[in-house]
Amino acid sequence: MTTLAFRTATIADIPALIDLVTSAYRGDASRIGWTTEADLLDGQRIDAEMLRADLEQPRSLILVAEDGGRMVACAHVAEDVADDMADDDVPTAYFGMFSVDPAIQGGGIGKAVLAEAERVARDTLGCARMRMTVIDCRDELIAFYVRRGYVRTGIRKPFPYGDARYGLPKRPDLRFEILEKPLSSLMETAR
Repeated sequence: MTTLAFRTATIADIPALIDLVTSAYRGDASRIGWTTEADLLDGQRIDAEMLRADLEQPRSLILVAEDGGRMVACAHVAEDVADDMADDDVPTAYFGMFSVDPAIQGGGIGKAVLAEAERVARDTLGCARMRMTVIDCRDELIAFYVRRGYVRTGIRKPFPYGDARYGLPKRPDLRFEILEKPLSSLMETAR
C-alpha cells in the first residue's frame, strides 16, 4: 500500500470530489472497481451543491486521502444531529460518500480511509458510534464493513426515488440498511 496523507477538503476540492465519487460509483468507468453501483443506478452520485452543504455544515467534514498529492479517496464524516434512532444518548457520527479511485481499489486504501474516518469521528467530533446507510442488496460492500466491526441493524430506510440528486434507479426495490459500529473500543485500543 502507498503512504497516504489525510486532510480536510475545501470548497476548491469540489470538482475533484465530484470526479472521484462519480468514478467510484457510476458509469462504465466505475466497473473496474468493486464498489460500482452502475447496475443499480444511473445519473449523478453527488453534486456541487450537496458537497458545499456538507463542507459548510457545522461538525461535518470531507476527509481526503492523497497519494503523492493526488486525491485517491474521500469520505464524509459528520456528527449525526438528525439521528432519529438515538434513544440511548450515544454521540453518533454519520459516515458516507466513501470513495476510492476504482483503478486502485483492493490495495488497502479503503481500510486506511475508514480507520482514519473512525478516528476523526472519535477524536475530533467526540462520537462513540459510527453509523452509515448502505443499499441493502450490496452484499459484498456490506461484508466489507462487517469484517471491520460494523453490525447490520436490520433497520431499513427507503431509497429517495424521484430525487435525481441521488441517482436514477434501474430497479424498483432499492432501500438502505443502517450499519453501525461502537467507537469506544477504538479508544480502549489507543490507550
